[in-house]
Amino acid sequence: QMQLVESGGGLVQAGDSLRLSCAVSGRTFSRYTMAWFRQAPGKEREFVAGISWERGTTAYANSVKGRFTISRDNAKNTVYLQMNSLKPEDTAVYYCAAKVTLSRDASRYDYWGQGTQVTVSS
Repeated sequence: QMQLVESGGGLVQAGDSLRLSCAVSGRTFSRYTMAWFRQAPGKEREFVAGISWERGTTAYANSVKGRFTISRDNAKNTVYLQMNSLKPEDTAVYYCAAKVTLSRDASRYDYWGQGTQVTVSS
């Protein structure tokens, strides 16, 4: 089993920044691709960003490209999502997830955190 715990969410104004963290335990973190998804009320869970374990290859949703940055610290078993220039439409519950290979499909992920709320006011 793998346990994922997100933190760092909160209420901010448009244009502000936040950094989300996801602490991982229970498995060999360095051998897992890590990703962030988000889900707004009434909407499906959507891919935000992902980072592979082998080469650190990253992928982003078009809606966040250039504003969000995903990174990982294998020594700390933690993945981060730096979110800059936040917009009201970024408001959602943000989840981190893990699987072996990088995918944008939420159904393919094996492990999930409980989520952290991000609210961006206009």
